[in-house]
Amino acid sequence: MPASDLQVSSEISTKHSADGGKYADGVNWDDLSFKVTPTDYIYTMKCNDGDEFSQGYLIPHGNIELCPFAGILNYGQGLFEGLKATRTEDGRIMLFRPKENALRMKMGAERLCMPSPSIEQFIDAVKQTVIANKRWVPPPGKGALYIRPLLMGTGSVLGVGPAPEYTLLIYACPVGIFHKGRAALNLYVEDKLRRATTGGAGGVKSITNYAPVYKAQKEARAKGFSDVLFLDSVTGKNIEEISTANIFILKGNVVSTPALINGTVLPGVTRKSIMEIALDFGYQVEERVIPLEDLLQAEAFCTGTAVTVNPIGAVSYLTKRVEFRTGKEALSQKLYETLSGIQTGRLEDKKGWTLEVN
Repeated sequence: MPASDLQVSSEISTKHSADGGKYADGVNWDDLSFKVTPTDYIYTMKCNDGDEFSQGYLIPHGNIELCPFAGILNYGQGLFEGLKATRTEDGRIMLFRPKENALRMKMGAERLCMPSPSIEQFIDAVKQTVIANKRWVPPPGKGALYIRPLLMGTGSVLGVGPAPEYTLLIYACPVGIFHKGRAALNLYVEDKLRRATTGGAGGVKSITNYAPVYKAQKEARAKGFSDVLFLDSVTGKNIEEISTANIFILKGNVVSTPALINGTVLPGVTRKSIMEIALDFGYQVEERVIPLEDLLQAEAFCTGTAVTVNPIGAVSYLTKRVEFRTGKEALSQKLYETLSGIQTGRLEDKKGWTLEVN
């Protein structure tokens, strides 16, 4: 994302608002973007290697202390999750499939040799974080409270190996639309750099997955592209992921998305949900290897916690540029309306995906 989006908003008051604390003061809810806005509280929970996580607690939002020898600083032993809390028209605050995030954290923690909180601990910790920061949950239709659980090795270690202590931090900030106005993405297909390798950690939300995409992303945006689409590391011929999102294509009645079998594609919660909704719409859904040529002949869109469902308007590869159908009649729009409707309470949740916080 642009550097300006990473600047902390200093204008926002942390005092209780005039309406009794329902909303934070000084926030322009109509102009939220995806940037850092400090809220009130952070949840923290610790665990020694070989033990289980114990009860955590809330602390005021602020900087944390880490030893220079911490595993997270020296060897990148850490992973994170991302989920949202949304306010409904009748004032309820809803989470979307937090159990899926908890399960994915456990999977990632096993890959990185870290203990992880139980499903129940994870969900309870997320709920406590949201309740403590509920005045930062935007009004209905204005955005969401983005929640970032971060699991990391905080114990001191010098030799290459797992840290002796671990910390779960959960913090949050109000966000708007990741791509303003859900504008159709203009993607650049990266033909040299690779995001993930077979057998690596591309299939978990390791913190080490993200910085390596910066170079390709920065160069693409300098050329006017929205983001980068990465190819597989073995053949360089098959599509895998956008920098921070899963990708889907539509050909006829078949919705396809890259398979998870090689461990190079993240099993996104939104990805999983969209596959189920597409099936409900009567589409055939496939997880498969998708050659780049297939993408260049289909409608395309991406999914993720930050982007929800975003249409792809064009893809450029070498000297070739292909444009796709977007707009109200595109499948991506119908999927977005259904998914966001469930998340915000506008549509009945027949699948039991939402969890009320308050």
